[in-house]
Amino acid sequence: MIYFDNSATTKPYKEAIQSFVKVSEDYYGNPSSLHSYGARSEKLLAQAREQMANLLKVDAQEIIFTSGGTEGNNLAIKGGALAKRGKHLITTEIEHPSVKEAMKQLQKLGYQITFIPVDSDGIVDIEDIRAAITNDTVLVSVMHVNNEVGSIQPIHEIGQMLMSYPDILFHVDHVQGIGKVSLNISQCHIDLCTISAHKFHGIKGTGALYIRKGVKISPLFSGGSQEQQVRSGTENLPGAVAMAKALRMELTKQETESSTLSEIKRYIIEELGVMEGITIHTPANQAAPHIINFSISGMKAEVFVHALAEHDIYISTTSACSSKSKAVSQTLLAMGVHEELAKRALRVSLSYENTLEEAHLFIDAVKNTITRLRKVMK
Repeated sequence: MIYFDNSATTKPYKEAIQSFVKVSEDYYGNPSSLHSYGARSEKLLAQAREQMANLLKVDAQEIIFTSGGTEGNNLAIKGGALAKRGKHLITTEIEHPSVKEAMKQLQKLGYQITFIPVDSDGIVDIEDIRAAITNDTVLVSVMHVNNEVGSIQPIHEIGQMLMSYPDILFHVDHVQGIGKVSLNISQCHIDLCTISAHKFHGIKGTGALYIRKGVKISPLFSGGSQEQQVRSGTENLPGAVAMAKALRMELTKQETESSTLSEIKRYIIEELGVMEGITIHTPANQAAPHIINFSISGMKAEVFVHALAEHDIYISTTSACSSKSKAVSQTLLAMGVHEELAKRALRVSLSYENTLEEAHLFIDAVKNTITRLRKVMK
């Protein structure tokens, strides 16, 4: 099997699974319980939080465990907005649905949302953000790496600009960037930052939200006092421990295997680029090393995905959160891609587990599949 859909989800590291199983078996006490068995779980939870903080180069008290990227984004955006007096938020036109839909829900509650456009490379202009700021602005949310085309936003520059507006919260969806594109949370002056474990070979249903010390947000769940009273609910201790393990492994691989990942991406883009009828949408510069987005003229995206699956090769169309709806990619449309091409878009997303040999087999399969399908279409 060749699995090239890692932006949708990744195969958990064996070590992460082993950690999850061991903690589930040996540390099933509730971390909030007063007895010693609960205290053992509480200590392990604190250790996982400390490990995550060290890996992210932040303080342990700034890490809140969540169920993943969607919850983290909703908690940051809605919780941040509800804790402020203003009613204006700023984001971009190419955010993940968990950001866009959270914004639209606030819009129904009377908030004003400004969606900033992007250029043909899927990158936002900082001056457009600055121009959109009003006295009523309470939060700016910009993703680090786009999940469809891989464009990298100028997060550091945006953070520097927002230092002139200390009352505005800066949220970054770092779900697709973590482990692939470095981001210094502190140096970028980020207030809220979302990550999700299953994007870096952790266990699904686990994530974390960084909340800068001193930042107050309103909880979305009513309940106990877990996670500093920000996120009620019994903590997923096995998931948190496995996430810390997976993140440590992923960041180590980023240090040692990034060049190989970039080489695989470069080879695929070069090969696709010389094929007739293929348009590459991923920007040549300022793009992540693991995402390739392209269209094949005259070819239905879902037909091509299923055809490759017959060869045990797995890629995707748009974001996994919207692929089944068959909606045209709003990211590509925002980049100025014609609708006919946008609805034929395909995404290859790599991990450090992939190899150049797999890329060669993939390219051969693409060539053969295009030839076969075009014959059928005649």
